[in-house]
Amino acid sequence: MAQQDSLPPTKKADTLDLDPKEGPLLQSKDSIAKDKPKGNLKKPAKPTAKDSITIHDYKIISYNKDTTIVDTTLTIKKDYIYNYLRKDDFELMPFANMGQPYNRLGLNLSATPYYPRIGASAKHPGYFEKEDVNYYSVPTPMTELMFKTTMEQGQYLDALLTFNITKRFNASIAYNGFRSLGKYRYEEAQDGKFRFTFNYLTENGRYGIRGHIAAQEMESEESGGLLDRNQFEGDLPDFQDRAKIDLLYTNANNRILGKRYYFDQHYKLVNKKKDSLDTEPTSLSLGHEFSYETKIYDFGQSAQNDAFGTDPFLIPIEDQARLKTMYNKGSVEFFNKTLGRVSGNIALFNYNYFFNSILLTEEGIIQNKLDGNEVSIGGTYANTIGPLHLQGNLNYTVSGNLTGNNLDAIAAYRLNKNNKITGAIHISSRMPDFNYLLYQSDYRNFNWQNNRTFEKVQTQSIEFGLDSKLVGSIRAEYSAVDNYSYFASTATEEAIGLGQETAFVRPFQESSTINHLKVKYEKEVKWRKWALMNTVMYQNVTQENQVVNVPDLVTRNTLYYSSDVFKKAMYIQTGVTFKYFTSYNMDAYHPLLGEFYIQNNEEFGAYPLMDVFINARVKQTRIYLKAEHLNSIFSEPNYYSAPNYPYRDFVIRFGLVWNFFS
Repeated sequence: MAQQDSLPPTKKADTLDLDPKEGPLLQSKDSIAKDKPKGNLKKPAKPTAKDSITIHDYKIISYNKDTTIVDTTLTIKKDYIYNYLRKDDFELMPFANMGQPYNRLGLNLSATPYYPRIGASAKHPGYFEKEDVNYYSVPTPMTELMFKTTMEQGQYLDALLTFNITKRFNASIAYNGFRSLGKYRYEEAQDGKFRFTFNYLTENGRYGIRGHIAAQEMESEESGGLLDRNQFEGDLPDFQDRAKIDLLYTNANNRILGKRYYFDQHYKLVNKKKDSLDTEPTSLSLGHEFSYETKIYDFGQSAQNDAFGTDPFLIPIEDQARLKTMYNKGSVEFFNKTLGRVSGNIALFNYNYFFNSILLTEEGIIQNKLDGNEVSIGGTYANTIGPLHLQGNLNYTVSGNLTGNNLDAIAAYRLNKNNKITGAIHISSRMPDFNYLLYQSDYRNFNWQNNRTFEKVQTQSIEFGLDSKLVGSIRAEYSAVDNYSYFASTATEEAIGLGQETAFVRPFQESSTINHLKVKYEKEVKWRKWALMNTVMYQNVTQENQVVNVPDLVTRNTLYYSSDVFKKAMYIQTGVTFKYFTSYNMDAYHPLLGEFYIQNNEEFGAYPLMDVFINARVKQTRIYLKAEHLNSIFSEPNYYSAPNYPYRDFVIRFGLVWNFFS
């Protein structure tokens, strides 16, 4: 049947004996998804021989060692993640072209990395951090190809090949790349992201090592948005061809370039088995994690433009920020079925964030670098006691100026097979990203040093959740933030009238506490072959000064029909997705910094986004066809992704995801 998991031919083979239950749960998931198969499914046949291969032998292992299984079924959530990010973008608002920034519709303050990053956060949604790289355990070679058309003159391809060199050594090679010209002029974007991974486990299970190499380059032209909004909003026939619309500038581009070497190894000093059937023996392990990464963010412009200032130091503009980091963590871990998994660690983080030269200004000297070492201690704990699962992570910095502490604790309790409740807390303290603390540019207004004046951002959050087959999924999170860091413009009304708002953008910290409440609800209602998938998010922000802007309400509703066709040789899903968010002061985009900044002059939003799709599955191939933003054909052109940056017009795109098993 079309929705049955496609398996390679059953044959005698030596399957890889993966260290069992490295993560809290072993679930069946797609290699690009985070959902469970739906539709007319048949459970994969149980192996008839001890060494026969099933779909359960094709495993994906995350950075946190959670193990999932390759799943090639077609569900509505697969449609939600069939995009450039390959993850659900419900809380994001994409720009017109592929590979451009995403404005935020939702705020997640608890998802904060322990160490500051280079910045240019608007350019990083598609960047593979070390936590985003997966490892594989497969008995035979497996290939996954994702193809999708772009906006104009280009294609997107994500290709993965994973294989076992020996029964205990697995490797993978992956490349993610695209090029898209875009509908507007001077917004061409292109990526090239290469990853190589490996993982090895000795026959006695005492020593294991895994690692990866990642080389990434993300580049795009920058236009600054519309020069005259009337050309877009006036809906005149002359400007239906978006390439005729005038843009703010035509000679700028920015780029992210990164290289990373990573490995993680462990050795079990004690691995006491009661008998040959004891798959989870009591163990005592030593571990070591290493990461070395270099990253460059640069902005170039061949001539001066008043949007960034009238008197630059040098022309052409060639700004370049660099960051080199090296991370070493040593750990000791003890595991017992009754006591759970507990570990302690000590970590050294070395950083060097720098520019080419020291800058002398009337206000003082701006250094060319921030470098140093951070020494931290920490520990983790995980245990499952009947229906209760506990998990925690703690870090505390004993030496260094960038970080303070971090605590994440999660508890999940399964009431019965249809209901589960969860709770989580997050506490963290760290400096904002490096571009808040130090920045240099050939434009005079974008030079600052704040590492001695900025305080650590203090975040506390608490979350409750309910997963119910009858009620749906509910998540409620409350967060409080002190010293919230943001970018804003200090331009006067006269400067704004002259189009120079972006020339006066600088980093700031909010002295008062910001409180943020987010409630998210998700539920799918089914009737025969019809289904209605609903996702609704409500947010409320309490603040003295308006420095956090998010919509009060975001909703996405998908009505679709699913059925087997062609004598069950194909499984299809077709329907319409409606997305809407209330109007709010949408953040503005700054191409030189690669960041969004706060603006409170005008509101955007309160317009629908309607997509019509037809998805199909034949064996292990999922085919996608979508008419995006269909309602733009007959609606007013008032849809923006950020001030001066229109959202995409109606476009038809197609592609596929294809798995091969050898």
